Amino acid sequence: MSARPEKILAIQFKYFGDAVLMTPSLRALREHFPGGELHVLVPEKIAPLLQPLPWLDRVWPLPHQRGSAALRRTWPAIRALRRERFDRSVDFASNDRGAIASFLVGARQRLGWAEPGGFLGRRFCYNQRVAPENKLEHESARLARLLSAWDITPSTLTTEIHYNPELAAVAKELVPPGKIICHIASSQLKKEWPLPHWAALHQLAADAGMKLVFGTGVGAREEALLREFKRQAPGAAVLEPVPDLALYLAVLQQARAFVSGDTGPLHFAAGLGVPTLALFGPSSPGQWAPIGQRHRFLTGVSCTCGNVGICESPRHCLAAIAPEQVFAELKKLTHWSG
Repeated sequence: MSARPEKILAIQFKYFGDAVLMTPSLRALREHFPGGELHVLVPEKIAPLLQPLPWLDRVWPLPHQRGSAALRRTWPAIRALRRERFDRSVDFASNDRGAIASFLVGARQRLGWAEPGGFLGRRFCYNQRVAPENKLEHESARLARLLSAWDITPSTLTTEIHYNPELAAVAKELVPPGKIICHIASSQLKKEWPLPHWAALHQLAADAGMKLVFGTGVGAREEALLREFKRQAPGAAVLEPVPDLALYLAVLQQARAFVSGDTGPLHFAAGLGVPTLALFGPSSPGQWAPIGQRHRFLTGVSCTCGNVGICESPRHCLAAIAPEQVFAELKKLTHWSG
């Protein structure tokens, strides 16, 4: 353990779920440098995931805009970060944007992945790099392995996020506490359980007196998906899209359980300590399923394309998971007695 207080900046420019899966590594940094300062730099839309964590000293939300306006918007934040004079920075994504931010912030030790690709000279943005290993491992474990350059090993791979308790009253108005929330959308069609299956699950639960609430993400496609679900499952309780991420977290934290495919809200719920049931098909549960005894998963037909972003399988990978399977697993997860 370091005896000298240090100021550390963690950087993550990827997706919502990736930010949650980074939290075991953030906790490990805090434990290794208990007297230091731990800051995090993430895109502004992701910042509400991490801002309530009491053991982070500061979360820096970086504006994100494509084109020439991007530098004008982000430069004031970069200048402010440079004035912090960080001793260390660690870039968990190590993509082009993170590499440039690492270099411009100018910490004395700048850690990132030694991965090919990216812009010419990306590797020179770091002065410490760790080579990735070609093996299947949980994403939280993979991210934590980057810290091996500093001889840091997390004591747990359980994710952790908090919600803003000031939003609890508003959250209760949207969804009463104790409901089972089902998230029917994903950023990738191949990760979505078919709508007729969700409708059948609603009917099975309604017949047994189990209270389910169905919701989706924010966006035109997701809202259209929810409208179609309401047509297929008349009478189902629905959570309309919640564009405020902090409020959405407050809604999730009061749920009895959460059901979805492999998507960001799955990791939100797990990080909040809500029991989850995940439905996997084209992605690997060994890499992405929430860790812990409070979490379960079911798998459909595995995708053979090797890349879910360009999946060309004629079969819907998740369609093989029957509504009866999900209902049975959900009863076990919630200790349902009818």
